[in-house]
Amino acid sequence: MKTPVPTSAAATSRSVSQIVPDVTALKALAHPVRLRMLGMLRVDGPATATQLAARLGLNSGATSYHLRQLAQYGFIEDAPGPSRRDRWWKACHELTSVRPAETEGEAFDMDVAFAQAVLSQQVGQMQKAAEEYAELPLEWRKASTASDIIIPLTSEQAEALTKRLNDILLEAMSEAPPLGEPLPSGTVPFTVMLHAFPYPGRLPHGEEGSEP
Repeated sequence: MKTPVPTSAAATSRSVSQIVPDVTALKALAHPVRLRMLGMLRVDGPATATQLAARLGLNSGATSYHLRQLAQYGFIEDAPGPSRRDRWWKACHELTSVRPAETEGEAFDMDVAFAQAVLSQQVGQMQKAAEEYAELPLEWRKASTASDIIIPLTSEQAEALTKRLNDILLEAMSEAPPLGEPLPSGTVPFTVMLHAFPYPGRLPHGEEGSEP
């Protein structure tokens, strides 16, 4: 999951663990299977390669390979399990924070590729959520939204707004129970996907400023 790094620390009740991967680690993560695996381990807690393979419809050999790649770059680590026969894995952090690349080159290309990989996964999750919406209890339908708000802003104002929104979300996360652990009754993982971007077609490609 791609979350910009907050610039100001909000008052928190606990520290939310984050990883800021370098270009090489980001390249390893920008794989649809690895993104899904990492999300499963973060939300549902520790699991074995066999368990993840069953959920993903893969063989355990391929799953083990992807898990080793995630471990190599610090996204997951060994976890205690009920037996020594199976190797259990857990996520090392609750969030992946990615700073937008400011220059051209490999870092910029990887930034674009990772954004596309994350978007593809998020679109799939939103589609599943839409399919399940009619079956949700009323209280959860009231808590859900699909908003589309367009605000005229300068780039500086837009950056400040997205930072404020991310700080609010991080503060809410810090006041909630940690992911990957048993949750209190009535509490479920609640997804907020924040997409903020200039209205398509209003900025010339590769240039700053707006069209006349």
